[in-house]
Amino acid sequence: MLLLILNILFCLAFAGFAYVNINDKDAWLWVTIYMIASIACGLAVFEIYFPLVYLVAIGFYLVYAVVLFFSKDGVLDWVTKHKQESIVQSMRATKPYIEKTREFFGLLIISAALAINYFVAN
Repeated sequence: MLLLILNILFCLAFAGFAYVNINDKDAWLWVTIYMIASIACGLAVFEIYFPLVYLVAIGFYLVYAVVLFFSKDGVLDWVTKHKQESIVQSMRATKPYIEKTREFFGLLIISAALAINYFVAN
């Protein structure tokens, strides 16, 4: 029952995140990332699992998270140079480290959701 509720929540949340990314300059990437996760969680609600898809997606998401962590104005800069400034404030072009940090944590959340379904499916 808990897994069912989590998958419903993740499906709706990831679809919502995809929607708010539609107007971004990199919408093609983020809408795709969130919709893959949303569809995977939505199908898991009906106990339809695709373990190989989860592994491929998790692999991509984690590699991209590492890139965001170490990139210029990435998560490491947010921690070391900007003293973990609040990431819930509004995004400004002068603070790209906030967007990259948000994206990093989004990728970790998506990876965790898909990993849960991967282990349930196996």
